[in-house]
Amino acid sequence: MPLTPWCPRKIRLADSGVTLIEMMVVLVIISVVAALVVPQVIGRPDEARVTVAGADMRTISSSLEMYRLDNRTYPTTAQGLSALASPPVQAPLPANWATGGYLPAVPADPWSNPYEYRSPAETGPYEILSLGADGVPGGEGVDADIRHGPGVATAGAGQ
Repeated sequence: MPLTPWCPRKIRLADSGVTLIEMMVVLVIISVVAALVVPQVIGRPDEARVTVAGADMRTISSSLEMYRLDNRTYPTTAQGLSALASPPVQAPLPANWATGGYLPAVPADPWSNPYEYRSPAETGPYEILSLGADGVPGGEGVDADIRHGPGVATAGAGQ
């Protein structure tokens, strides 16, 4: 006795598939939607990075304020932002550095460059700075420096 498959053979109906015309209509619709959406999305990643830098700087600023409340002073420029993640070894040593620190790690800016920190700054007790997309001082648009701190007038491109 010959072996036969256990499931019956499926019969394909004439109207059970997708026609070429239907596929073309779907592709045209997708192309039209993409043509409308893509120009709106291009350029947004750089704006998002500027926004992330601003959010990072506000978080660092809050940590600096906690440091100041515990130690009556901000970290010096020489101590840098690393004083928020690990106890500083340069004078002046903090008297009440919080166990565990003020930040788990010092973040890099969205372009993978370290944030610059100055204390005291020209316009206030401290200033946090990102050099923007180009990583050099100055610039315009997404290459503009992004500054944050008490008394700082500019917060970066588009902000």
